[in-house]
Amino acid sequence: MSGTPEERMRLTLALRRAGVTDHRVLAAMEATPREAFLDRAFRDRAWEDTALPISCGQTISQPSVVGLMTQALEVGPRCKVLEIGAGSGYQAAILARLARRVWSVERHRALARRAREVLEDGLGLSNVSILARDGTLGLPEQAPFERIMVTCAAEDVPGELLAQLKPGGVMVLPVGQSDEVQQLIRVRTDAAGRPGYEELAPVRFVPLLEGVAAEPGG
Repeated sequence: MSGTPEERMRLTLALRRAGVTDHRVLAAMEATPREAFLDRAFRDRAWEDTALPISCGQTISQPSVVGLMTQALEVGPRCKVLEIGAGSGYQAAILARLARRVWSVERHRALARRAREVLEDGLGLSNVSILARDGTLGLPEQAPFERIMVTCAAEDVPGELLAQLKPGGVMVLPVGQSDEVQQLIRVRTDAAGRPGYEELAPVRFVPLLEGVAAEPGG
């Protein structure tokens, strides 16, 4: 994290107030420099608990939401994780510090390229792959996954992704019919693969969209 010790302490307190208490999650966030994922104009605000703009009209989520979603996913060191919606790569970097292997799918090619550069060249994380793909399809060739995180809102829990979740696995995602009313949901499957659902918190995310976005000028 950037900022002064006081600013870093303020963010840590904000995370704890939001309910992020898992020491592994807090340590992973403290070890991940959020400024590396921001444009130069916003790097001095990296320590703030607020969403900030990134390219392609997207945002980097506020740290407290990242922390809550990561904590809810219950990632262990042997987990194989799928993330839908890499964005800046910030969430993927935190997951990579907790999991055995992370696959992250992003529909904007420019974001995928930038996230890949930051994660591999900037942070030296070798257990995470960023792919420019249609996130609604998941990554069937790498399935099943012990954990799946979706960082964009679906109207309902996508069956295509649920089918790629291993029995006994966990999926965390925002669900809502509009960008005004969304709930963060945790899906936990039993040994037979049957899902159970738990509402965690109201949230607001960009929608989960089909396809790969066209590049400017393409």
